[in-house]
Amino acid sequence: MNRNTFFVLFLLISNLVSGQDLKLWYSQPAQNWSEALPIGNSRLGAMVYGGIEREELQLNEETFWAGSPYNNNNPNAVHVLPVVRKLIFEGRNKEAQRLIDANFLTQQHGMSYLTLGNLYLEFPEHQNASGFYRDLNLENATTTTRYQVDDVTYTRTTFASFTDNVIIMHIKANKANALNFTIAYNCPLVHKVNVQNDQLTVTCQGKEQEGLKAALRAECQIQVKTNGTLRPAGNTLQINEGTEATLYISAATNYVNYQDVSADESHRTSEYLKRAMQIPYEKALKSHIAYYKKQFDRVRLTLPAGKASQLETTKRIENFGNGEDMAMAALLFHYGRYLLISSSQPGGQPANLQGIWNNSTHAPWDSKYTININTEMNYWPAEVTNLSETHSPLFSMLKDLSVTGAETARTMYDCRGWVAHHNTDLWRICGVVDFAAAGMWPSGGAWLAQHIWQHYLFTGNKEFLKEYYPILKGT
Repeated sequence: MNRNTFFVLFLLISNLVSGQDLKLWYSQPAQNWSEALPIGNSRLGAMVYGGIEREELQLNEETFWAGSPYNNNNPNAVHVLPVVRKLIFEGRNKEAQRLIDANFLTQQHGMSYLTLGNLYLEFPEHQNASGFYRDLNLENATTTTRYQVDDVTYTRTTFASFTDNVIIMHIKANKANALNFTIAYNCPLVHKVNVQNDQLTVTCQGKEQEGLKAALRAECQIQVKTNGTLRPAGNTLQINEGTEATLYISAATNYVNYQDVSADESHRTSEYLKRAMQIPYEKALKSHIAYYKKQFDRVRLTLPAGKASQLETTKRIENFGNGEDMAMAALLFHYGRYLLISSSQPGGQPANLQGIWNNSTHAPWDSKYTININTEMNYWPAEVTNLSETHSPLFSMLKDLSVTGAETARTMYDCRGWVAHHNTDLWRICGVVDFAAAGMWPSGGAWLAQHIWQHYLFTGNKEFLKEYYPILKGT
């Protein structure tokens, strides 16, 4: 046996015995939102609970936010700025803070990222299930739920398709005609549910916030392919005596950009759904995985594994301090890459404070962009883990901020260039939010702009640098 052959065999054997399957797996359904498993294609996101009698998918669409186009520039700021500076140089910081609070802030402190609501699947005959298993597979960006009821095995595979722009759930029973379930929907926002033929449609209204009326609307359409019977029943769809069923979930809003909300959300949603349903499930799954793996597979991190590495994820977390499962650190490393890929792709919005996943109309810190640390942290892995494409939405937002921030610089500081403080949102605000001690921090734009330089250092792309140089200069 030559050295090369031995080395290849050694690698194969190492992978077989290492137990380093890149999966988060659990022996029971999620009991709350934070235990559900996240899937996303940058535009659409879902938290999959893996329920038995009741499956739940909490849904998001990246452009569904509260409020409407606005800015939070206070013109009083420029008049008191010399006094604020004087007070600071004299060490009278509390007086300076009071003056800032009264003259730099406005009523608007940033709009909330919103939930799109929840899709429910009711399985009335599944009370006595056994052999439960659910996982999130980081190597192919799918989540699987599997269990047995009597002598029937039920399997649900769900993914947010990168290539077909919808969320797809495939449900299969290993016994003919054993699949029976009902599809329903609910949302904490003002909404309507309409069921016709084989389609369930939900229309949602955005949320008024801090005096700004809701300008955004969202629509979600769910359609089913099945070999069983499918019929509407009030505001639900019922599937009976099937062996397989595939759900296609499409959604969109009327958002075009931070100044324009003129899109037709219903037409957008219908077009995504129509195209996706023309593609067979197996082909859709294959193309989704291929797209994802082109990014995910560029980096591999392998750390020592042991028996502890075979345990359920919750137990691995509990036992990690024992030092017998260094492979857990590799799993966490890849989970971070998975989340960035799933919430930030070219053409979309950047990953917000919670990526793309939010189940609330009042999320912590509005789930917006906290650009004094959190947004930057989201993108620290982008270049160093070879996910350069995921940086693209952040650069697009920087272009917008360089425009809105130029108005902020003129209005509040009588300065050229552009400025952003410690928060922004879908509407690309750049003024001060919250209060002086936190919000009077005019360095958010400059810190974000460092990502432009980092991207250039890693790619050597001079055309990119030429395009974004005015943004760097403007900070």
